[in-house]
Amino acid sequence: MAAYVNRCSNLLVFIFILSVFLFVDSQQTTPVNEQHTNTADNPQPAAESATQTAEEGRWEATEVDEAALGDSAADKLGVRASDTFVLTPTPQPKDDFQEELVIRPLHSGDIYASFQFRTLWETDFMRENKVSHYRLFPKSLGQVISKFSVRELHISFTQGYWRTMQWGQPFLPSPPGAELWVWFQDSVTDVDAAWKELTNVLSGIFCASLNFIDSTNTVQPSASFKPLGIVNETDHRFLRYATLPREIVCTENLTPWKKLLPCGSKAGLAVLLKSEKLFHSSFFSQTVHIRPVCQDRECKTTSWELRQTLNVVFDLHTSGQGKREWSLFKMFSRTLTEACPLASSSKIYIDVTDNPQEEYFELSPATPLLSQAVVLGDRRTFSVYDLTQQVTFGTVRSLNLLIRWKSSEGNMLRPLLHAERYVAGYGLQTGEIHTVMYNNHPFRSFPVLLLDSVPWYLRLYIHTLTVTSKGKDNTPSYIHYQPSKDRMRPHLLEMLVQLPPHSVTEVTVQFERALLKWTEYTPDPNHGFYVGSSVISALVPSSVAMDTNITQEQPLFSSFFPCKEESSYFVRVYTEPLLVNLPTPDFSMPYNVICLTCTVVAVGYGSLYNLLTRSFQIEEPNPRLAKKIANFIRRIRGVPLLS
Repeated sequence: MAAYVNRCSNLLVFIFILSVFLFVDSQQTTPVNEQHTNTADNPQPAAESATQTAEEGRWEATEVDEAALGDSAADKLGVRASDTFVLTPTPQPKDDFQEELVIRPLHSGDIYASFQFRTLWETDFMRENKVSHYRLFPKSLGQVISKFSVRELHISFTQGYWRTMQWGQPFLPSPPGAELWVWFQDSVTDVDAAWKELTNVLSGIFCASLNFIDSTNTVQPSASFKPLGIVNETDHRFLRYATLPREIVCTENLTPWKKLLPCGSKAGLAVLLKSEKLFHSSFFSQTVHIRPVCQDRECKTTSWELRQTLNVVFDLHTSGQGKREWSLFKMFSRTLTEACPLASSSKIYIDVTDNPQEEYFELSPATPLLSQAVVLGDRRTFSVYDLTQQVTFGTVRSLNLLIRWKSSEGNMLRPLLHAERYVAGYGLQTGEIHTVMYNNHPFRSFPVLLLDSVPWYLRLYIHTLTVTSKGKDNTPSYIHYQPSKDRMRPHLLEMLVQLPPHSVTEVTVQFERALLKWTEYTPDPNHGFYVGSSVISALVPSSVAMDTNITQEQPLFSSFFPCKEESSYFVRVYTEPLLVNLPTPDFSMPYNVICLTCTVVAVGYGSLYNLLTRSFQIEEPNPRLAKKIANFIRRIRGVPLLS
């Protein structure tokens, strides 16, 4: 009976609450109609008020007023105000995620694959109230930006060297090893302390050796590495740049990188990132770039952009397949079945610029979608596969792109700018660093900005610096040199050099090798010491008009570097790192001395200690044993035994 009464009371409560809501809604009908009438008479203020009301309804939290029902009424009805439900408008997310895969077949039979992941978030990490809710943007990086007041952060991990003359220019270059450069906000008082703590935090996030970055390998460029995002001011006191050319990239660096993606490696293009395939390649590079960008052309609204890229080149011969045929399964041991559910755009681009009539290779399955984009000053044509459309996967619900080569002929377009670097000289006292830059443009010259960071143990003779082009001296228009301090900071050399058309420009400087302390040598000192790559930045003349509107919709791989001129595009080139031998002592000599000394001490002192501490006693032989032996012999001979 009691249970029946409780059910009836609950039903009455529900009917009462429903009647209250209907009564309130009927009371609000007349004001709404009046509001529509006023809107027709005066549309502009009404629109503004509607926008303001929508914004307030979108972002202000709706709370339930427990006093609305009245304390007495709530007690009589036996229901709490917190048990009622109020429908509130869901705020529209202000973040966006896109993913792309670009595949470029190379004339050598190799294949270049570039993954592009971009996360945009319209928020302010520098406000007083810290951002606490993260949806697509990784929280670990958001906290780093907020804590260290980072304006831009660029980090790369690379295994192998990009062969420019064989593969052309990459979409996003990076030097061998690890590279990190950061712009801090002007509110940072102690940049060096923030830089040191930031490197330790990033070392833990990416499971790398970034904690070895210190003042001995950190420089403060004055002209290179301008901000790539929104530029308010360029005070280079807030810029730090460092490289670790000996950093080894492996699976433990790839795993945390994949965890920064909204879908991880569970869906979308990231399912192709299998470490056993990626690291069995000729070139591998993963990068993370964080910067503020504009949302519109007038830059009224800004967002934070997280750009994650992964570039890999698969070699035809090291793959073990022998024939000129590539597919997603052969490259990554996986096929695609779906796009990332959180991605607003998920596409695959195949570069078919040099294959208009399928003369060199055949692409299957075929796609009718074609797209053109200006990449590195050249207009390229791409076949597009949209993974957000179910038609792309076909009836088998799996996409396995196949590229089958028909002909090995064809010439690759030579890059307009490339460079190389080497060490000359003999002996272990002096040497010479040569940096060679090539301008392959037939009739146009352009300036390049060269940055060299040399460790302190290579003491540069800056008076021996020479720059020659076509056998003649080429005087730099700008030189910035910061000498090194032993065990404190490296050399920094920046030069602005004009490269004549179709020329080779060589920069040479002599150095002297320093003698390190025995505790400063690496565990394998005879392997040598690495010197980071030279960095060459230039505005190269473009054969087509470049798009200066960075907010216009375009593929991710063609929209990283901002373009301010239609007649040129920005290029950054890295040379090879150097491996230099230093005067190395014979580290086996201490080992030999220790072994010999220990042997002499053990033999000499041991014998002397035995003579001094051992007690000698004379023991007579046992007569019983001798008598038994003698009687045994006598018995054999037939002689009488001894008594």
